Order: sequence, then structure tokens, then C-alpha cells
Amino acid sequence: MARAAGIFLCFLIVIMDVAAGILGIEAEIAQNKEKHLRLWIFECREPSHQAFMLGLGAALLLGLAHVLANLLGGCNCICSQDELQKASPNRQISVACLILTWIVLAVGLSTLVIGAMSNNKSGGSCGLSHHHFLSIGGILCFVHGLFSVAYYVSATAT
Repeated sequence: MARAAGIFLCFLIVIMDVAAGILGIEAEIAQNKEKHLRLWIFECREPSHQAFMLGLGAALLLGLAHVLANLLGGCNCICSQDELQKASPNRQISVACLILTWIVLAVGLSTLVIGAMSNNKSGGSCGLSHHHFLSIGGILCFVHGLFSVAYYVSATAT
């Protein structure tokens, strides 16, 4: 029973991350459908409300998947280099995956929020290009899913 629950939770985390990635890429597509004028790194364009909503949805799903993976993976506290070297290989992998999930979350969530907020304005805007932030955030959602499942599996195996 516990094994079936673990498999279900891994699928749930992956589904949430894949859905977030798809929403991020769809937000980029919706953003690119709006009128824009680009000159090197400067860009003038109209914001897309659909891209804003999709980007925020992707950020929300990414955050929920991260919280779920960390809550279910449990506490993996290693406070010193000596503890890390003496820990079992499963625990070392678990700690590495935990650190990588936090890094991917920070970068992915930042890019999704930057991309979504650039579409939040009521009128057109001109400035530095926020090109591909939403799609990069969407791709990082897929990467987050891989590391989250690896973390959950290695944390529960220890």
C-alpha cells in the first residue's frame, strides 16, 4: 500500500511540473502573438492578459509541486561536511537532489514571475526585452519534476 502511494505521489509531482511547464510554454506563445517592435535588445510591445494568467498559473503549479515534494520527502538535515561524507550514498543523493530542486525552483519561479509580470501592464511598454522568460521557466519546470522525483525516491529509500 505504501509503495502504491509513493508511486501515485511521484506521478502527481511529475504531472504538476509537466502542467506547469506546458503552461509556461503556452504563455510564451500567447505573448508572442501580441504586436511588438524589436530593435536589438529594446522592445516595444502590447501586454497579453492570457500570457499573464498562464505564467502565474505555471508559477503556482511549480510552487505547489515543490512544496508537495519537500513535505513528502521529509527533513534531510546534514549540517557539516563530515556528516555528508559519513552519510549513505542514498542520503548524499537525496541532499544533492534537494539542493538542486531549490536552485531550479528559484531560477524557474523567478523567470516565470518576470515573464508574467511583464504582461501585467495595462498599456504597451518599451524597454529591455523580456524575451523567452516564460519558455525558460516552463522548461525549468520539467527539470524540477525530474529532480523532485529523484529527491523523493532517494529520501524515502534512506
